[in-house]
Amino acid sequence: MDIQEYMQNVGQAARQASREIARADTRQKNAALEAMASAIERDSEKLLAANRRDVEQAVAEGLAPAMVDRLTLNASTIASMAEGLRQIATLPDPVGEMDDFCYRPSGIQLGKMRVPLGVVGIIYEARPNVTADAAGLCLKSGNATILRGGSEAFHSNQAIAACVHEGLAAAGLPQTAVQVLETTDRAAVGALITMPEYVDVIVPRGGKGLIARISAEARVPVIKHLDGNCHSYVDEKADLAKALTVCDNAKTHRYGTCNTMETLLVHQAVAAEFLPQICAIYAAKGVEMRGDAATRAIVGADKVGAASEEDWFTEYAAAIIAIRVVDDLDSAIAHINHYGSHHTDAILTEDYSRARRFLREVDSSSVMVNASTRFADGFEYGLGAEIGISTDKIHARGPVGLEGLTSQKWVVLGDGQIRS
Repeated sequence: MDIQEYMQNVGQAARQASREIARADTRQKNAALEAMASAIERDSEKLLAANRRDVEQAVAEGLAPAMVDRLTLNASTIASMAEGLRQIATLPDPVGEMDDFCYRPSGIQLGKMRVPLGVVGIIYEARPNVTADAAGLCLKSGNATILRGGSEAFHSNQAIAACVHEGLAAAGLPQTAVQVLETTDRAAVGALITMPEYVDVIVPRGGKGLIARISAEARVPVIKHLDGNCHSYVDEKADLAKALTVCDNAKTHRYGTCNTMETLLVHQAVAAEFLPQICAIYAAKGVEMRGDAATRAIVGADKVGAASEEDWFTEYAAAIIAIRVVDDLDSAIAHINHYGSHHTDAILTEDYSRARRFLREVDSSSVMVNASTRFADGFEYGLGAEIGISTDKIHARGPVGLEGLTSQKWVVLGDGQIRS
């Protein structure tokens, strides 16, 4: 296969399909989403069989446990894919929405219309559910998409793509509106991110190395986040029973996700009471703990290893957590803004004023009060699913759903007015 020729053909087909999808009506798009969901449910055993091939190969090749976890499908995750598509179908169609209309002194009426981005390229590792999520979100927002999944999920992605294409065909839409690349050649990524004539935006989802490479080499705008170094801060005014439950969930619900808590900060006034309890929970679940001197003095140096400066910056994506005792709210905010990745950070407190300060001053795409960082997810936010999470500040921030996959253009309505 000539990769450059192949990618040119894919790009041309996507550009043509994007024009057809942009003018598809809401009923047609929703019909496609429903048909995709039904095909996924019907073919669940086929999807599981394809996924088993991928998982077996991944284990044989020694992929990291966190990667294998993200790769693995089960009956529940397949049901969630179908439910995500149906939830997208119930969401308002953003395409064509008009707002902010006003009359100008000249007599013209001025406002904005929401429009698709065009062609969205998505590069992702491990998670085969992204294939369904991305297809659904791009379709509903009027975009064509080119999907390049990781080689470790090749069979899973192709099986899901068959269900997606069936849904598009059932609704009379072009199958080229969603193209899952049929090659694992890494050169395809290089071509995809350097085709601005065919691709309008790139969304990379994967490890820091992948995203850094895409960001450095792309000639197409990129929506991205590099790290998911998330924090929970237990304030001196926290309900400690509530904080125990939340901090347990934030770390141990799943280790390999970008919204998993990686650093726990605890106010010095409650550290002696809180830390032994939460650390006992972590120890029972096999979580390796690395702490500062104050934490080790309270819990025991035999139970908590010494944290290095690098630990405060690290997204482990594993059963490891960094723990620090801080002097006050100011210290917690300063730590998060310095070491964090601007992804998701939470405060546990019953003090309204402190919660408001945390919300205002922590510079992250999702900021939470008395809730697990694991909620930073498009499905949980009611977006149906997410195309990715952005820690950028321009265009889209946080979980990117339908609105993040559109732009706005100015609309002027007149009745023969001329400028004088």
